[in-house]
Amino acid sequence: MDDARLIKTSKRLSYHLRHAPGEIGLEPDAAGWVGVSELLAGLAGAGRNLSRADLDEVVARNDKRRFEFDVSGTRIRASQGHSIDVELDYQVSVAPDLLYHGTVASVLGLIHAEGLKPMRRHAVHLSASYETAVRVGARRGKPVVLTVDAAAMQRDGYEFHVSTNGVWLVAAVPPAYLAPFTAGQEASGTV
Repeated sequence: MDDARLIKTSKRLSYHLRHAPGEIGLEPDAAGWVGVSELLAGLAGAGRNLSRADLDEVVARNDKRRFEFDVSGTRIRASQGHSIDVELDYQVSVAPDLLYHGTVASVLGLIHAEGLKPMRRHAVHLSASYETAVRVGARRGKPVVLTVDAAAMQRDGYEFHVSTNGVWLVAAVPPAYLAPFTAGQEASGTV
């Protein structure tokens, strides 16, 4: 599968597994899992044929590891980012002292006033690396990276979860825990 088709297929799968499973007749369970055979049949019914081999390739080659199979390989789900009601059952995890959030300048005023909110998703998504946050922010324009003082949040009782693809999830990030990224923070551990 060429890269362009892989990206297009990944976006289509993300849409149906995270936001609109009913459009192709899918009914995810409480944890977001759907049968692989049902997914392939639903896609085919919508005129978007995808073989099991192609699905396996999309899951394996997706640079963000957006999807996961269950241990049997017969069910699939998106790793995070759902707007539909799901409970992903990720355990509470100890986050690195600093996490990062990629965004764009046009929303900084709102973020400084209200903090980071999940918006239409179940949780705020944070990155463990500055580079990943840059890529996330760049999807919507020139990226701006914010540093999240996860250590202070954890001391104050906030719970973090990490998805199977390494995205850190938290209910919200109040403004007091946010700061603009400055060079040297990763090495020094300061906010």
